[in-house]
Amino acid sequence: MDIAHLHFLVAEADSAQRAALVEMLGRLGASRVTEVPDGHMALRTFQAGFTPRVHVAVIDLALPGMDGLELIRNLAGLDAGISLIVTGAQPANLLFSVETLAQVYGIDLLGSVSKPVTAAKLKPLIDNYAPGPAPGAAEPTPRFSFAEIGSGLQKRQFEPFFQPKIELATGQVKGLETFARWRHPEHGLLGPSAFIDALVQNNRIDFLDWSMIELSVERCRWLHDQGTPMSISINLAPETLAHPAFLRQITACLGRHAVLPDYITFEMPESSVLNTDPNFIERLVRLRMMGFGLAIDDYGTGRSNLQLLARIPFTELKIDRSFVDGASKRRPLGTVLRSCLSLAHSLDRMSVAVGVETRQDWDFLQGLGCTYAQGYHIANPMEASAFPGWLEDWRHFF
Repeated sequence: MDIAHLHFLVAEADSAQRAALVEMLGRLGASRVTEVPDGHMALRTFQAGFTPRVHVAVIDLALPGMDGLELIRNLAGLDAGISLIVTGAQPANLLFSVETLAQVYGIDLLGSVSKPVTAAKLKPLIDNYAPGPAPGAAEPTPRFSFAEIGSGLQKRQFEPFFQPKIELATGQVKGLETFARWRHPEHGLLGPSAFIDALVQNNRIDFLDWSMIELSVERCRWLHDQGTPMSISINLAPETLAHPAFLRQITACLGRHAVLPDYITFEMPESSVLNTDPNFIERLVRLRMMGFGLAIDDYGTGRSNLQLLARIPFTELKIDRSFVDGASKRRPLGTVLRSCLSLAHSLDRMSVAVGVETRQDWDFLQGLGCTYAQGYHIANPMEASAFPGWLEDWRHFF
């Protein structure tokens, strides 16, 4: 990529290494590089509203005064819109932990480089840079009261959007995942960040769940009638499943739309699935006996009890995007991903990689034997009416 328009900052205590980094960036095409010898000066540069603003900062962990970890912590509170590359003499596993820390702070991390830094190590990380919005430019997500959200649900302003799930070995579309969207009359199309918190705080996530179940099954029937029968995956909160009437209501819903349970998979986050409540486990077993699929979502983000995991009758293991995006370029991440895929394979379950953003990630997952993939590299979530046209284009592509 052309990096001549980017402003780089190099924070490195050793003058010779600092000069080498500046020269290296110049050879890669950088035309503006600011250099500082310690963490305090780096932070002042970020705070000063430097013009043009810093786009990419290369920071050594062993900075004097304020070390790299403290600088990362301070940088997280600035909303400066800076992408970060971390360097250090530490072993790869420790650098990976620093990467994890930066990501937890919400920093756009391009990766880490073990010393000595070379252009060959640096260039792939710079190539990961994608310009984001200028600091403060993003419109704040509107917030709504529980009553406003309830009114929107009653007026059927909420609708399911669908993201395709692709079989990596063949490229065939094997299903769709439901994503809730609110078509607000004033604010336009809104995602879950605008309405999930209020529903959770009022213990009524089941309002949204039932709306999405009913509409998703209805769209499933419509796709059948269009000659494109597709399996649909729907997020399900444990509170919704625990309702005494759940099994009766879901049976009635499928009956209304003449859809078989085989076409519906319920997704539940790892943190909620892994409990030992016998009533909860019985309901999971009943759903499987009825023919529904069960997927463990966000796998890797909870504290799995592997013995319990093996006993729960799930059909899919959905690997969290934090282990997928960029795994092809970052060895420690790839190691974790391999472990998740190996677990799914050993339990004879299908694996689904979520958050596939690049062709490199697609190829990497294919090489590891992952069953399914979904993410923006394949398609954004779309209305059901847009899916048949997208599917035709996809089939031409493959």
